[in-house]
Amino acid sequence: MTPTNSLSPVCAVFLRSNGVGEVLINQHSTAVSAADLTSARKKSIEILIKEAGHYTNPLMVICSDPDGLFRLVVHADGTVTEAPRDMKPTTDTGSIYVTEPLPLPPSSPLLHPQPFESQPTQSEPASASRRDLSPELSEVPAEQGWRGALARRGIPLPPSDAEMADRAHRAAVSRQWPEPRTIAVVNGKGGAGKTPTVICLAAIFARFGGPGVLAWDNNQTRGTLGWRTEQGPHQATLLDLLPAIPRLLEADTQATDINQYVHHQSRDLFDVLRSKSQVLADEQRITPYDVDAIWRVATKYYRLIIMDSGNDESDPMWRRMIDHCDQLVIATTTRADHAEAGALLLEALMRRNEHSSYLVQNSVTVITQSDPKASEESIRRIRGGYLSLSRSVVHVPYDPSMLEGTLFFDNLKPATQRAWLAAGAAVAAGM
Repeated sequence: MTPTNSLSPVCAVFLRSNGVGEVLINQHSTAVSAADLTSARKKSIEILIKEAGHYTNPLMVICSDPDGLFRLVVHADGTVTEAPRDMKPTTDTGSIYVTEPLPLPPSSPLLHPQPFESQPTQSEPASASRRDLSPELSEVPAEQGWRGALARRGIPLPPSDAEMADRAHRAAVSRQWPEPRTIAVVNGKGGAGKTPTVICLAAIFARFGGPGVLAWDNNQTRGTLGWRTEQGPHQATLLDLLPAIPRLLEADTQATDINQYVHHQSRDLFDVLRSKSQVLADEQRITPYDVDAIWRVATKYYRLIIMDSGNDESDPMWRRMIDHCDQLVIATTTRADHAEAGALLLEALMRRNEHSSYLVQNSVTVITQSDPKASEESIRRIRGGYLSLSRSVVHVPYDPSMLEGTLFFDNLKPATQRAWLAAGAAVAAGM
């Protein structure tokens, strides 16, 4: 074959562990489908070698698959080598593959394909399509990953399915409601992940939907929300708020009057109303009337209230929270006792009254993986059990930043952040 072009195209290969992917050559996409990842790699190389025959210069290719990112040089004679880190572009295309440094393992699997056993992913993005988005969002070229990098270099590729899901989730959590909404996060077992769930959901709604989000520790038995969030320039708790409620409800108050009672989260942009975890419950007994009064203040100053809760489902304070709730979230880990406690709670609420029954049917369950060794089978079993009880179930993969200390959304791994964004979208869908 006689080469006809001197300017090499911009080339990329994207493969998944199941052997499905695509080869991109400028704006043209060729689908790749094979029995496994190894076969898909071979097919991709064959497509690139054939394409290289049309050019006087070799193709410079970026390859992305489950084993990482690789830069290759593909020649028309079938020679394929890894591109040196210091390799400069030989054309005027300004290829991103040679001007931006990329991490390379010792040897690209596309050069020497090895048997690859597909590993189950911990968190799959929820499905989404362009009809889930406004035309303005659905028509925007890719912004994430290597598709986004190519788009920024003048090749407007459409977003991947994962990016479409991400856009749909962001749109969902950024919606505004005509009236304040209240979310209650519950589980009758301690350590089931209620407080991290409150923090992460509050961060999602505040970061993507704007200010006006309050995380309220509705717990009079050593609530830990204040321990896992930033403290403001004071030490106020809901006990300090109670005597100020009549003044805060007056018509001439200002939005800033609430600031001396809540703790603003400088990085995640929501506010926290703390309980006083240093004293016993009998020293800070909160009545249902107190919950009503605090809720009236909260809904005056905030558009969204996310309530943390204690473990005593018979506590009148806990039950009054349910009466004010618009969306119920069950928090559980992958431990069997946590999952069982959450399920029993839902069954009890189904029998309580009509409002509680509706909350259960519209509920969202968030399964946080606190044990890195939790098996896929146990996760599937817990998920399957809750699918018969809740409207939606979201699994959040293991992340050490979730376990202890002050919890900041930016410290979570990208996969964890995407899972929490999916959880927030599932919650928003019910409001």
